[in-house]
Amino acid sequence: MKKTVWDFFAPIYEASMKSQKNIYDYLYQNISRAAEGKAVLELATGPGMIAKHIASSAKSVVATDFAPNMIETAKKGEVPQNVTFEVADATSLPYADKAFDLVVIANALHIIPEPQKALAQIKRVLKDDGLLIAPNFIFRKSGAKNLWQKILALVGIKFAHEWTAEEYLAFLRENGLKIGKSQIIKGRIDLLYVECAF
Repeated sequence: MKKTVWDFFAPIYEASMKSQKNIYDYLYQNISRAAEGKAVLELATGPGMIAKHIASSAKSVVATDFAPNMIETAKKGEVPQNVTFEVADATSLPYADKAFDLVVIANALHIIPEPQKALAQIKRVLKDDGLLIAPNFIFRKSGAKNLWQKILALVGIKFAHEWTAEEYLAFLRENGLKIGKSQIIKGRIDLLYVECAF
């Protein structure tokens, strides 16, 4: 997916997610619990919603996105002192090996053409006993698109992968991850919340 699509979408992304409140409340609660006292890396932070919400629990949060306008949007408003926003590509991270206790990549692996490259980078920067939280949109087996997917397609947001819950979990396992917690959260597009480790 081209950066320009996400740069264009940056100013309205947070507002567009308001109808997904139940999903985001679930994410904030569960990720905050997992982030307690930890050095956190968030990939594909978008406008920084998760990073800002979990900051009070975490030791530090480095929140990244490959779209510069998303990072500029994230820097607006109140930013907790322990949060840093940076432009970075999830498939080519500039961070040292084993630098983070927790990596979060929410609703992003399905838009990356080669998501296994992102997982390889996550494995590299995650400590040996680290945790990956990788919630992702999931789709019906039939491939039929709902209204929200059709609207996203009209504005240029297309998905490189349309995994079912079972396919997404299988993808993670095929890339060396052991699944801990997994839970489907209903929404305009259903979300599979996953906590896992290498």
